[in-house]
Amino acid sequence: MKKPLEILAPAGSMQALEAAVYCGADAVYLGIETLNARRNAENFTSENLAETVRRCHIRGTKVYLTLNIVVLENEIGELLRAASCACAAGVDAVIVQDLGAAAILRRCCPDLKLNASTQMAVHNAEGAKMLEKLGFSRVVLARECSKGEICNIVRETSLEVEVFVHGALCMCVSGQCYMSSVLGQRSGNRGLCAQPCRLEFESSATSHALSLKDMSLIARINELQEIGVVSVKIEGRMKRPEYVAAAVTACRNALAGEAVDLDTLQAVFSRSGFTEGYYTGNYTIDMFGIRAKEDVQAAAGVLGKLENLYTDPRKQVQKVAVSFQFAMHPGEPVTLGAEDCDGNLITVYGDTPQAAINKPTDAERVKAGLSKTGGTPYKAESIVCDVAEGLMLPVSSLNALRREALEKLDELRGKPRSIRFGPGRMGTPAAGRRALFPGLRVRAYRAEQVTPMMLEHAELITLPVPELLKLCAKGASPYADKLCAGLPRMLFSGQEQLRTQLQTLWENGIRHASVGNLGTLYLASEYGFTLHCEPFFNVTNSYAAEALAELGTADLLVSFELSLESAKRLVSKIPLGITAYGKLPLMTVRNCPVRVSEGCAACKAGRNFITDRKGNRLYTSCAYGCSELLNPVPLYMGDRLDELKNLDFISLCFTAEEPKECERMFRLYLEGGELGGNFTRGLLYKTIF
Repeated sequence: MKKPLEILAPAGSMQALEAAVYCGADAVYLGIETLNARRNAENFTSENLAETVRRCHIRGTKVYLTLNIVVLENEIGELLRAASCACAAGVDAVIVQDLGAAAILRRCCPDLKLNASTQMAVHNAEGAKMLEKLGFSRVVLARECSKGEICNIVRETSLEVEVFVHGALCMCVSGQCYMSSVLGQRSGNRGLCAQPCRLEFESSATSHALSLKDMSLIARINELQEIGVVSVKIEGRMKRPEYVAAAVTACRNALAGEAVDLDTLQAVFSRSGFTEGYYTGNYTIDMFGIRAKEDVQAAAGVLGKLENLYTDPRKQVQKVAVSFQFAMHPGEPVTLGAEDCDGNLITVYGDTPQAAINKPTDAERVKAGLSKTGGTPYKAESIVCDVAEGLMLPVSSLNALRREALEKLDELRGKPRSIRFGPGRMGTPAAGRRALFPGLRVRAYRAEQVTPMMLEHAELITLPVPELLKLCAKGASPYADKLCAGLPRMLFSGQEQLRTQLQTLWENGIRHASVGNLGTLYLASEYGFTLHCEPFFNVTNSYAAEALAELGTADLLVSFELSLESAKRLVSKIPLGITAYGKLPLMTVRNCPVRVSEGCAACKAGRNFITDRKGNRLYTSCAYGCSELLNPVPLYMGDRLDELKNLDFISLCFTAEEPKECERMFRLYLEGGELGGNFTRGLLYKTIF
């Protein structure tokens, strides 16, 4: 039997929380102060979290606390304070992105339920299975998953599966966007995205090639429930309460088989309407849209109507079913028992009934009085009466009895459900020896970029799986021991084909694999490859590095968003490195802005780029299996090799460079020297916010 579908609503403010609860949300997600992915929302505080949870629990609404950003080393103490607060308040789960944060929470509060944030970019069954190993209870899938892909994940995992059903769509797969941080130090992985993607980026088909319409799958809620999804999530902690009220109401109506007012939903907020593109697999130009003047004007006409949904407590959706048992006998105080849908049971005692003079109090009158639960979260599901004849109980006494019973249920339902918390169990990551001079590694997009000099002097050379297969087809290589299979950035489908390819590579003497997400980490580990972690795991603290080491990885590249000094301060028993050269991938996208405009032939013709407002070209590449949008200028550190000491290794990433340029660059990192031309230091000398 399938579980009832949970409607999960955003609560970026107290008003939005009220809107969600009054309109019937089964759960809300919210943040406190920092360490959450909507740090510019009003949010809640450590001081009022317990009271917020209490009020929600009384009303039959669960509370999920968002701790869903990457955590810097100096924020571990703050994470522990937030975890302590969450445990004391008795939240129903925390939503986590950072592998280090998840590891700490597992140790310090093992009874606290962990939900894997969509920022973890889990998009296949293999990724979900890895989350099972890591102790998670629920996975929030990437928004880019299709219906078939969701079905497969639900079928293959024991985790609860949650999907986004309404709200904004980022162009980039969540957790894989570095555009805002690279351009302005405001990190989407840290809850401060400046949304540069909503600005003008021109392709041949649109002036806003990185701006998608909002998604809405509300009309498909029953279909999602049939698939086995347990929770449907509404995006929008930065949205006003009217938006929350409209979306929750629409979800409840759809779930009940009633008509959904999509016009009002679109009016309150949309970007040129809604899209189902990822769910249906229709990756067309119709998925793109902006917040136009007409969209803003449409909201004015519906806000007043929507406000009425949540400002009057008498109109709140009554979600807590209660059963009453009433007894009235001569010479005894009346009794009223009440049991709610969660098994909380109380009994209250009232006045002694009088002999009736005119109209006796019969069962029908009692039922009518006990059914008047308006203004409360309770709904009388059943009323059983044991009433002797010829007795009278004043209506005021019956009302007082009902109020007292519901107040006592409030007390039981709101009682803190604290979770044990032991910070002493978090441990300290083990430290390994650091190299004095870093090893030099190469990550190339094409086999021809790898020159004899690199084969001789690089300690590891990563190529996309198809490119590496081409090399193997030419015969055994004397350098096979340093060749590495670069697995796809994203793997929505094609796992069996990849398994076949990996088996072929293994048979050809390839023993290294480079992975950038939990799904490919799970898959590659099946074959016994030495595993090298890419920067897309967003490692920014020592506990995250330790978590990946415990999964059997040999070494890792830390996040692009970490400064050089911060990277050097990380403690790890496995080698750590940084990306020291290359056009950084600003985004990983499923709906390629070039393909959707002109088709894949545009790339072969050299038109694989979009243009920003300053005329800069941002090139795309799908060499690693999913379209990447690259920074216009490369990161360069070849003139500062001394500053790279005490790193275990550095990686040079060659994207569109010709072989001669790749060789020149490699030599610069061997010998040192000026690059010439435009370049960036990335975030190596900056601090992300």
